[in-house]
Amino acid sequence: MEKITIPKLMEMKKNHEPITMITAYDYPLAALAEEAGIEILLVGDSLGMVKLGYENTLPVTMDDIVYHSKIVSRAARRALVVADMPFMSYEIDCPTAVANAGRLIKEGGAAAVKIEGGLEVARIIKAIIAAKIPVMGHIGLTPQAINQLGGYKVQGKTPESAENLITAAKILEGSGVFAIVLECLPRLLAKEITEKVSVPTIGIGAGVDCDGQVLVSDDALGLFSEFKPKFVKRYASLRSEILQAFQQYHQEVKSRKFPDEEHSY
Repeated sequence: MEKITIPKLMEMKKNHEPITMITAYDYPLAALAEEAGIEILLVGDSLGMVKLGYENTLPVTMDDIVYHSKIVSRAARRALVVADMPFMSYEIDCPTAVANAGRLIKEGGAAAVKIEGGLEVARIIKAIIAAKIPVMGHIGLTPQAINQLGGYKVQGKTPESAENLITAAKILEGSGVFAIVLECLPRLLAKEITEKVSVPTIGIGAGVDCDGQVLVSDDALGLFSEFKPKFVKRYASLRSEILQAFQQYHQEVKSRKFPDEEHSY
């Protein structure tokens, strides 16, 4: 069983072998993703919405990400575990950013961290990498900037904004990131960025031409039903199955059908 490493991801880009990444927050699902052969497990700050009940990702703390990273890293034997740097964990200054990134590696067991932004975070990324911590970039729709962006909207639709995103990708590449998430970009723009940078691109709502794809696991499994972005494909409908199971359990307990003789000592 070959461990997924950063050089391996670079090799996959070179060989045009698609990379799979999915979010993971707990041991059972992380273990299943690992068994399925998914290359990267992302402990995303999306846990704020799909696990912690927040309206967006902004309230997620370092302690939240460290806790869930510990769990996911125990399940990962082959997959590369990447942990999100939550809002305000890296923006203050470089020493704070390096210390927080170090926590995700040392305490959380992650192999790398992910940071949102372009030019404005370049010096921070360089400082973290100088501390021997790999960094994945993230541009396009950056959920931590939701108040600034004015909502969850496709980015790079005008020539100027598209050029800015190409520049941001090149800046991240120059800063030393090992991969870049491209979120909610027009397909042709994502394709152009993918061709212009030497590191793998991981798309989410950015078309098929990226070097890899990522989805939030709760979206892919049909567990999260608050809203469904256009780019989400539901590979299962577990919410309805779990709800049905809970309803049946509730009814059988109320009617004293459970536990029966088979399930009693």
